[in-house]
Amino acid sequence: MNLQEQLTELARRAKAAARALALLNTAEKNQCLLAMADRLEQQTSALLEANREDMQAAEAAGLRPAMLDRLRLDAGRVQAMARGLREVAALPDPVGRILDERVRPNGLRLRKVTVPIGVIVIIYEARPNVTADAAGLCFKSGNATILRGGREAFHTNRLIAALLVQAGQAALGQRFPAEAIQLVPTAEREAIPILLSLTSYVDLCIPRGGEGLIRAVAECSRVPVIKHYKGVCHVYVDRDADPDMAERIVINAKCQRPAVCNAMETLLVDRSIAAQFLPRVGAELARRKVQLRADAEAIRLLSGVRTEPPLELRPAIEQDWYTEYNDLILNVRVVNGVQEAIEHINQYGSAHSDAIVTANETTAQRFLNGVDAAAVYWNASTRFTDGGEFGMGAEIGISTDKVGARGPMGLEELTSYKWIGIGQGQIRT
Repeated sequence: MNLQEQLTELARRAKAAARALALLNTAEKNQCLLAMADRLEQQTSALLEANREDMQAAEAAGLRPAMLDRLRLDAGRVQAMARGLREVAALPDPVGRILDERVRPNGLRLRKVTVPIGVIVIIYEARPNVTADAAGLCFKSGNATILRGGREAFHTNRLIAALLVQAGQAALGQRFPAEAIQLVPTAEREAIPILLSLTSYVDLCIPRGGEGLIRAVAECSRVPVIKHYKGVCHVYVDRDADPDMAERIVINAKCQRPAVCNAMETLLVDRSIAAQFLPRVGAELARRKVQLRADAEAIRLLSGVRTEPPLELRPAIEQDWYTEYNDLILNVRVVNGVQEAIEHINQYGSAHSDAIVTANETTAQRFLNGVDAAAVYWNASTRFTDGGEFGMGAEIGISTDKVGARGPMGLEELTSYKWIGIGQGQIRT
């Protein structure tokens, strides 16, 4: 069986599994999800061993430290995957909700009801937790999922998927459709365009990873793709910001996990406070080994900062403002007020997540209304753009599209709807 035939059969089975999933009730789906969470925790040692094999290969291949961090599993991250599955089980079932109901003048009753999308392909890099998050969310929303992780996490992903299926089968026996959660059995790139050409079986693709991966998927896919290309996120520190709060937010947004899409890539500071704030925050960023790429005014204000290790500072070039580093690198620019900050963000940003720090509500509202992004924050870190932090249990991805889902995607975003008409013999005249 060649790759085309292999993937076609995999997608065909996923379609059949999606139909079987539609017959499971909420209690049965939740029973499976809780069993999956238990199984992951019970098999922590095996998961860490599989992950060690992937980590050794990734280190030998020269993967960047930030990417290695995405790949790495430890006991806490296994527990977090299990906790995510339990949180999804505790959420309301998104299928069968009545969105609209109306009666036409002729007595025809119309009802708009949520339904599963069907078969969803998830394409992602490095992070093994996506395997559990995506499978759990798709399962609860009645969708079959085909998972295609990166080659760097192949052994870890394969074991996670197998454990989830084993747990579902133990919970429901033959009523559990085993092909509801499938892992593409090859890491070859040729698999992606083949899989995304199968419009008879695949209903949606959600890519998660770097800009190169997402653009490649969007360009080759014949099925709809929900995506964000990159996360060029900003924090603007306003003239009326509390300096202690601003420093905490800046450090968190850049340094907590620099390799994720909701980490800050550009810091904007109001000119009237830049002389006081930039040396202060610059010293803390230096201690955390953050490299700065700054405009001329910021360089002048930061040049006198003396720290150990020394502050790494160089002039920003135009391309820097568009760049998602996924690393301990930060752009810095001094701006003349909130309107200039808004204009910078709307020009260079990626419509992902942006924040303002200010005590001035009028200024904050101007920023919240003026910035075109999927998530905009007032006095909070951009790091909150996450399905778990939004109370979705976990997330399937983040969308910056304006049609369909936008922002973190949880259960509700994994449903479509259909109209149900109930009549008494009405005909159209």
